[in-house]
Amino acid sequence: MFREMRRKRQQISKEECERVLRENVTGVLGVIGDGGYPYTVPVNYHYTDGKIYFHGAKSGHKLDAMIANDKVSFCVIDKDDVDSEKMTTLYRSVIIFGRARVIDDTEEMIEKVRAFGLRYNPSLDAVNAEIKAELPGLRVFEITPEHMTGKVGKELL
Repeated sequence: MFREMRRKRQQISKEECERVLRENVTGVLGVIGDGGYPYTVPVNYHYTDGKIYFHGAKSGHKLDAMIANDKVSFCVIDKDDVDSEKMTTLYRSVIIFGRARVIDDTEEMIEKVRAFGLRYNPSLDAVNAEIKAELPGLRVFEITPEHMTGKVGKELL
């Protein structure tokens, strides 16, 4: 169902893909948006237990698109350096194809958003205060990967 990577020599391992996901903080979510047009949006995320978690508002384009079609893609760029002398880019990235779901259970939502918050701020008190303030307007999303590939520029091999 999913295409194989054309330049297999540049493919990185699953373990390296997971390292990229664990160590980075921003990815680009791709959904099927209004009128069938692709809609991509950068989001902060948390990768844990083989799944991606991010949050958003209780209404909007992103939410509407994922409710209409749970198939999504998610891309994280780990390295993106231009080598002007060689006229190339030194890059490493990961792309995921998966299924998104809205977490509706309040306890699960709080658990996931707390772990997400602690990734960015180690103060449990500060994270809990933010959750309390934002919870009424908050949605938490989970992506379960079905296919994941990572690629590195040939100059980095």
